[in-house]
Amino acid sequence: TPQPGVPPEEAGAAVAAESSTGTWTTVWTDGLTSLDRYKGRCYHIEPVAGEEDQYIAYVAYPLDLFEEGSVTNMFTSIVGNVFGFKALRALRLEDLRIPPAYSKTFQGPPHGIQSERDKLNKYGRPLLGCTIKPKLGLSAKNYGRACYECLRGGLDFTKDDENVNSQPFMRWRDRFLFCAEAIYKSQAETGEIKGHYLNATAATSEEMIKRAVFARELGVPIIMHDYLTGGFTANTSLAFYCRDNGLLLHIHRAMHAVIDRQKITVCISVY
Repeated sequence: TPQPGVPPEEAGAAVAAESSTGTWTTVWTDGLTSLDRYKGRCYHIEPVAGEEDQYIAYVAYPLDLFEEGSVTNMFTSIVGNVFGFKALRALRLEDLRIPPAYSKTFQGPPHGIQSERDKLNKYGRPLLGCTIKPKLGLSAKNYGRACYECLRGGLDFTKDDENVNSQPFMRWRDRFLFCAEAIYKSQAETGEIKGHYLNATAATSEEMIKRAVFARELGVPIIMHDYLTGGFTANTSLAFYCRDNGLLLHIHRAMHAVIDRQKITVCISVY
């Protein structure tokens, strides 16, 4: 949505420029490179049906603008400073199409649904699981007891909630130990493979990897990470570790609604 008096073509061009090579004024260093090669381009604009002064702008970027395999760099450009651009009253990223030449620079998820079925030895039916409640307030021992009762009762897996990290009433190492005990005890009694999604999200990337290493040492099949609050770079590092060490990785979308439920942010389809 452009500001009053700003033509949609000018607003679209400004979005393309601000999210690529442009700045608020002309600078002499523009002559030291080929801006035509690197600048983004708004190549089509169409009005939104039934809405006044709202437009869909299609913007294309040269692949050389983005570091290979970096979600962080891509989003820094596409949804970075441009959302505060003065020529716009509002802006929303509705969709994002990534060409194979760029998407192939990413490793992608470390494992898929088939790998999870193979780990749990469960086929031909949906996997059945639950999240432990209350998600906060239980001691590690009682948390592990709840996991055991669920797994012993027939569930395939249980799961930490997004804000279960390492609080004073339940430190992460104790939680990991009691949940691992619940997994192995329920497996021994049922003859089935069980799992628990251990939340490895931490205050630093180093601590997050430390928790993932401990989970692998315990022999549990899967960990999880809050990838929006934890950060794209941290999530990529964790995915690399899980791929190299045979751990399944579940990512939680905590904080997504702040971004995608509003009219002037990023649509959920982008993620």
